Amino acid sequence: MSQDGVVAREGDAAGEGGAAREGGGGGHRRQGKAGRFWSTRRAPGGITALLLLAGTGFLLYDVASVRAGRPGMAWRRTLTDELATRRLDDVFVMAGAAAAAALGLWLLVLALTPGKRSLLTMRPDTPQVRAGLERSAAALVLRDRAMEVPGVQGARVTVRRRKVRARAQAHFRDLAEVRTDLEGALRDGVEQLGLARRPGVSVRVRRPGK
Repeated sequence: MSQDGVVAREGDAAGEGGAAREGGGGGHRRQGKAGRFWSTRRAPGGITALLLLAGTGFLLYDVASVRAGRPGMAWRRTLTDELATRRLDDVFVMAGAAAAAALGLWLLVLALTPGKRSLLTMRPDTPQVRAGLERSAAALVLRDRAMEVPGVQGARVTVRRRKVRARAQAHFRDLAEVRTDLEGALRDGVEQLGLARRPGVSVRVRRPGK
C-alpha cells in the first residue's frame, strides 16, 4: 500500500486483497473486470482448522487407547452416555445444535462474501492490473475538496461503497449556494478518484453552532 491509500496488484499476484487471473478459487476474477477484492480470512480458517485438528487428535488417541485394551477417556464415556440418554428435544441438545448451525452459517457467510469493505475498487484502465483505494484516503481527498468551496468553515466526509456523505458548516454565503457548490465539487472529486462504481453524493450544510 502506498502512502496515498492506493493498493495495486499486478499479474498473478495472490496477496491479500490482490488481483488474480481468470480461474478457480474464491478470490479470482476475470481480467479487466472491476470486481471487489476478496479477503483471504486467514484467522477464521486457521482457528477452525486448529479446533478440528485438536478434536480429531483427541478422538483418535482415545480410539487407539481402547483398541490397545485401555479404558476410554472419561469425557468420551460421559458424552456417549449423554447422547444415548438425552432426548432430541432436550434443552442442551437443541442449544448444541443451534451453536453448531450458527458456526456453520458464519463459515458459509465468510466463504461466500468478499470482505475488504474498507477497500474501494478502481477502474481497470490498465490490463492485468487491479487497483484499490482505501475509503479513509478517499474521504480525506474529498474533505480537502470540500474545504476549498467558498463559505465552508468545516467539513466531515464519510465514504461508503454506495454513498458519500458530507456534513459541512458554512459561516457565510447562502446555505443553498454553498450546498450546490459543495455537491458539485464532491461529484467532480468522486469522478477524479477513478472508482469502478461511482457512489452517490449526499450533502448537508448548516451554520456553525454558537
